[in-house]
Amino acid sequence: MPVDMRELADDLAAETAALRAMVAGLDDDGWRKPTPAEGWRVGDQISHLAFFDDAAIQSATDPEGFAAEMERAVTVGELTPDDIAERYRSQAGAELLAWFDASRRRLIKVFSELDPTLRLPWFGLPMSAASSLTARIMETWAHGQDVADALGEVRQPTPRLRHIAHIGVRALPFSFAANGLEVPTEPVRVELTAPGGEMWTWGSGHAVNRVTGTALDFCLIVTQRRHRSDTSIRAEGQIAEQWLSIAQAFAGQPGAGRRPGQHG
Repeated sequence: MPVDMRELADDLAAETAALRAMVAGLDDDGWRKPTPAEGWRVGDQISHLAFFDDAAIQSATDPEGFAAEMERAVTVGELTPDDIAERYRSQAGAELLAWFDASRRRLIKVFSELDPTLRLPWFGLPMSAASSLTARIMETWAHGQDVADALGEVRQPTPRLRHIAHIGVRALPFSFAANGLEVPTEPVRVELTAPGGEMWTWGSGHAVNRVTGTALDFCLIVTQRRHRSDTSIRAEGQIAEQWLSIAQAFAGQPGAGRRPGQHG
């Protein structure tokens, strides 16, 4: 069944609204509140999303310009997440929110009209338009978790977690390769209990290696927002065990993740 870009865009809009509701009423102290991401404030989480929304828009509307800008930025070392956070830290919360709002509206409009199979340049390997939009959902949810943790908010899981879980499963080979490890050839079965109680599954039902638990906990692990020991996720088999210790659904270098017990 072909991917419906408008449905993906609607899910991104819903995830955006959930994040926006947490930050729209913050005062200056709230925007400067530290998050579990070391050295990052609430405002840094929003500037990060806005920056990469703009990058995604350029990749879709001006792929040649995006490639040239990416090459330049990589050459001069301007693309680390910490550098991007520092660059916009002087902006007030209202400015960051206005930037995020404008960039996110344009991204949703541009991507909802694209062919889902269109290949777009990105940092590393090109992605389909559908995968790029799904990645924006994942990023919004993950950085929203940092904001929620900083503000003491507890978010209710939604069916949109399926997007994050799907990216996490598909990123298994990348997780191993990013850590300099041989990519396993044996299949891993993933069985997750969705927020509505149904079962989401990936991989062969005959696989020896298995990962089971709730979709929420799995998504927290693959976005590195919780240490595995602080979740109910279970692994069977050596490959599954190793995967959960290095899993990451996002591109780039392996992240530091979270410490055991960091979130109670």
